[in-house]
Amino acid sequence: MADTTSAPRHIRLTSHSGGVGAPPIHWGAATPAERGPIVGTTTTRAHRNVIGTHSGSYSVYRALAVAAGALKREHRADLTNTSPTDLIGPYPQWRDGSKMVSLDPWGAAVADVYRAEIAAGLDIRPTIAVTKAHVILPEVIEAVQKGRLKPDGKLLTANGAAMVTKAAIEPVWYLPGVAKRFGCSETDLRRVLFEETGGMYPELVTRSDLEVFLPPIGGQTIYIFGNPRDLATPEVELTARVHDECNGSDVFGSDICTCRPYLTHAIEECIRGAQPKEAGGRGGVGLIAYSRKEGRALGEVTKFLVYNARKRQVGGDTADQYFARTECVAGVQDMRFQELMPDVLHWLGVRKIHRLVSMSNMKYDAITGSGIEVGERVNIPDELIPADARVEMDAKMAAGYFTPGAVPDAERLKQTKGRGLS
Repeated sequence: MADTTSAPRHIRLTSHSGGVGAPPIHWGAATPAERGPIVGTTTTRAHRNVIGTHSGSYSVYRALAVAAGALKREHRADLTNTSPTDLIGPYPQWRDGSKMVSLDPWGAAVADVYRAEIAAGLDIRPTIAVTKAHVILPEVIEAVQKGRLKPDGKLLTANGAAMVTKAAIEPVWYLPGVAKRFGCSETDLRRVLFEETGGMYPELVTRSDLEVFLPPIGGQTIYIFGNPRDLATPEVELTARVHDECNGSDVFGSDICTCRPYLTHAIEECIRGAQPKEAGGRGGVGLIAYSRKEGRALGEVTKFLVYNARKRQVGGDTADQYFARTECVAGVQDMRFQELMPDVLHWLGVRKIHRLVSMSNMKYDAITGSGIEVGERVNIPDELIPADARVEMDAKMAAGYFTPGAVPDAERLKQTKGRGLS
C-alpha cells in the first residue's frame, strides 16, 4: 500500500496569486542570468514561475510514482556528471526572443549557468540533455554491405554503427511568442488551452503574469552526424531531415506510409553527408530532428481509425480520397502545424540547410519562413516507396509536396489504389 504520510492534507489550487521569491523570466535575454531560470517545481511552490511541470507527458508517470509511494515528492536529481557531452551555442538566435518560443535554449546548461540558484535552494531542472550514442540500423548495415556507404572508423564503424551526438528536448512554451506564431491573441490561446485540456491548468486564465508553459506533450530528439559546431557554419554543407514520429512505420515497419524508409534514407544521406570526402562522403555535417507528433499529431487511435475508414470506403483506398477520409474522422487533415518546428534548428545555430531531405511543403515553408536558407531538396527514391504507400505519396504530391517529376493529376489520383484490409 502506498505511503501517504507525506501527502498534504489539503489541496493546493493553482488559481490563486503566486508567492514571493519566484525568479522573473525575461524571454530572449542575452544571458541566462538576465533571462532567469525555468522553475516548474511542485515542492516549494513559491518558487514556481511557470505553468505546468517538467518532463512533459512523463509528469503524469511521476505523479503515479509519488502516489504509489515509489518516489518521494521532495526528490531532486543529483546532476553530477550529467553535463552535455558537446557544447551547443550560445548563438545569436538565442538573443532573439522570436526565434525560439517552444524550447529553452539554456535548458541543457542549467546545472552550470544556474549553479548559484540551485545551491540557494531553487529546484531548477534541465529540459535538454546532450549525449553520445551509436545508432545501428539494418538499412545502414545493408548500405555498407552493398557499398553505398564506406566505413571510415570515425563516423561509421565496420559493423555499420553510426556514431552520433544526440539531444533530447522537452517543450517549454513562451505563450506570447507561440500566440504570435499562430496568428492569434495570447488571451485566446490561453483560454482555448485551458478549455480543451478540461481545465487542467487554471493558471492559463488566472495568472497572466506567468508567460511560460510546460505542456504535457512529447518533445523531440535530435541526432547529429559530425561536429555539432559545424551546424552553425553555413560554409559547411548540412544535410538534414525534420521527421515527425510514426510508431507503426518507424518502429514496426508498417508499409502503409513512407515514414521509416524516408527516415532511414535520410540517415544514410546524413552519414554520407558528414563523412570525409576520402571515404566517399561530402565532408559536411548531418542532422535528424525527430518530433513526437504521432499520426500528424492526431494520435495513433485516430490514425488507425482513419486506416479502417480508408480501406472500407466504397471504391477502396484511393489517393483522391486520402485527405478526405482523415478529415472525416479527425475534423482536420493535419494537426502538426509546423510553425514551432524551426525552433530546434535555431537552437543549433542553423542558418542554411544545403540538402533538405524532405518533400513536405509545410516543413519547407516553415523553415524558410523562419529565415533559414534551403538549397537542394532531396525526395525519397521511388524504389523505397512501399506499394501500399503510393496512395499517400501521390495524394501529398498533388497537394503541394515537392517532386522532381510530374505532379499526379485527378485521373491518376483515382487510379492510385491501396490494398484492402484483408
